[in-house]
Amino acid sequence: MSVFKVKRSPYYQFDFQFRGCRFYGSTECTSRKEAEKFEALEREKAKAFTKAMARSRSSLLIDDVAGRLWNDRGQYDADPEATSTNLARLVEYFGKATPLTDIDHTRAKKLVAWRRGHRVSRRGKLTKEQMGALPLISTATVNRSTIAVLRRLFSFAKDEGARFEQEPKWQELLLPEPEERVRELQEGEAAAFKEAMRSDYEPFFAFVAASGMRQKECVSLRWSEVNFGTRQIVRLGKGGRRVVFPITDTIREILFPLQGQHQEFVFTYAAVYGNKRLGRVRGERYALTISGTKSAWQRLRVKAGVKDFRFHDFRHDLGTKMLRETGNLKLVQKALNHRDIKSTLRYAHVLDSDVAEAVEAVAKSRNAKSQTKSQTPDREAS
Repeated sequence: MSVFKVKRSPYYQFDFQFRGCRFYGSTECTSRKEAEKFEALEREKAKAFTKAMARSRSSLLIDDVAGRLWNDRGQYDADPEATSTNLARLVEYFGKATPLTDIDHTRAKKLVAWRRGHRVSRRGKLTKEQMGALPLISTATVNRSTIAVLRRLFSFAKDEGARFEQEPKWQELLLPEPEERVRELQEGEAAAFKEAMRSDYEPFFAFVAASGMRQKECVSLRWSEVNFGTRQIVRLGKGGRRVVFPITDTIREILFPLQGQHQEFVFTYAAVYGNKRLGRVRGERYALTISGTKSAWQRLRVKAGVKDFRFHDFRHDLGTKMLRETGNLKLVQKALNHRDIKSTLRYAHVLDSDVAEAVEAVAKSRNAKSQTKSQTPDREAS
């Protein structure tokens, strides 16, 4: 019997074996004809699943693949907390027992549509009205928190030997992202930040502005990565690449006095309140965290009254000013650890005045040559 009914359920059930694996469950169909169609589809899925399983020799249930990915690679990411959150979101959306072989282009597309409806999160309790007033997450966030993560799961499973007959078409799923704007910090804004700055956070933000390093890289900076002798900071950057950053006189003035505040991490804060549960003692110093610096940044920006300036704009500010000062794109690319020069080209607008001057110089040179030629006597006419 391919499909059957059980007591206390209006739906037909299915239960079959394929290559030693048992597949069973509810068809959620009340008619035998529809139930048999459902069961036929499940048999096709079972064939694809066992075929992929035979190659990978590991479970392809999304929860199991996510667990192996986390243990093998995810926990070592630059932002493991974000990786864990994104993996958990996908597992919850599809269901722990869903095999990757069941996730085709259509299901991945529905995932994107679902995620697009999410709003930017805010800490603390908010009313429904306040939640509804929050902006929707950006298309970049949708891409990075869904398709990029799901694609990584598929790639990891394929590295283990699995092969998928109906893998989603990744490029078609990515939402268009607006070109990232470049925002410079004005002189008055810099002064406003300095005036509103909390003293224990001042070295951190000074380092961010002077180095152009990413927020996560600054927060997690360790003393083992800082070498005052060689005047270098050597660490792993975005994408696991080795990054060497010079310790300039300005950087040294920021970092050198911080020695001894914490055994492992460079940047710390002084606890304003004690917390027995977290083991926090008022006045003691503790290593900064991503969430803590985000909160501090929001408070600082409001207190300083600076609008439309994001944390990441400190990096844009340095890149823009460096390119204006040197005119050397390759140098800026290396300083900001851009893998592709295209990322550095976003700052090329600062060279517009140089381009205009060069074009004008060429035009003047041509005019001068033309006038000289017209004033030269014609020997044949004479």
